Amino acid sequence: MCDDTGKVDREFFETYVGSELGTTRESTALGPAYGVDFGVIDPGSERLVVAADPLYVYPALGFERAGRLALHSVLSDVAVSGIPPTHLTVNFTLPASMAAEEFASLWGAITDECDRLGVDIVAGHTGWTGATYPEIGGAVALGLGPGAEIVRPDGARPGDSILLTTGPAREVAGLFATLFPDAFDVDSALLERAQAHLEETTVVEDATTAAAAGPVSAMHDVTECGVRGALVEMAAAAGVRLEVTTEGVPDQPAVDAICEAVDIDPWTVSSRGTLLLTVPERGVEAVGEALERRGTPVTELGTVRSGDGVSIDGEPASPPRTDPAWEAFRRLRETA
Repeated sequence: MCDDTGKVDREFFETYVGSELGTTRESTALGPAYGVDFGVIDPGSERLVVAADPLYVYPALGFERAGRLALHSVLSDVAVSGIPPTHLTVNFTLPASMAAEEFASLWGAITDECDRLGVDIVAGHTGWTGATYPEIGGAVALGLGPGAEIVRPDGARPGDSILLTTGPAREVAGLFATLFPDAFDVDSALLERAQAHLEETTVVEDATTAAAAGPVSAMHDVTECGVRGALVEMAAAAGVRLEVTTEGVPDQPAVDAICEAVDIDPWTVSSRGTLLLTVPERGVEAVGEALERRGTPVTELGTVRSGDGVSIDGEPASPPRTDPAWEAFRRLRETA
């Protein structure tokens, strides 16, 4: 039995998951690997990018907003391939306490967002179960597109620049400030700004914009264990060394206020909506300008080198054993 919450670590994955993957088929161009968000199937003329995620829904956010956030969680994992998500399957294991009207709000938000993004819902299952919030099922997102356009998660190469969009911990700060507003003795303007960050927790359009703007060698949606964890995963996947300096990252007073209040390091907690990219030097300007035109701030963090591991501000970096936001969430829920 494991006492930790969140994704399994690399050792567990390679021992129990990655060693047993069924039949090997020639059409599988990219299979499961630790730190990799998606797989790729190559049926011939095009490639099919596939990603799966649980669906987390927090009723206190409102079912419409909760539906959009849950959807973007799985769509983002496809988008970091550079291929826009095109199809979706959804499996709902609904809590018995969920009213039909609440489900209608949730589903309406999901389908409206899929329509806006050009995503076709092609299959699924819906049933009432003994499930409890927030995990009420799962989804599989697919992206069908030309194979030449795929950005591989292990594609970082020495000489590439490392770019970071938005900033660390916006997802966690927004979630905590929205679910537990009375727990934070911070300025009301900061609290409202932190809450607003929750609407930014998607990389779908940023990822596809970056891939279309110029050469991008790798992309990673920053989730569990934050930017620090994502850097380590990206370096390990590509077999390179990432050297990072944090001084250029813009200040985030609202995020910092929430993180300080619950004693967590913003660089180590889930930051969905923040995109980590490696870009060959010739593409840095075009990619940065394309993202800035979308209103997405971009920071050049550092450089990819030969070697292995991650250096942040001159110090070796490793991810926390588990995302500290989980424990902070438990504390906030117990005292609410």
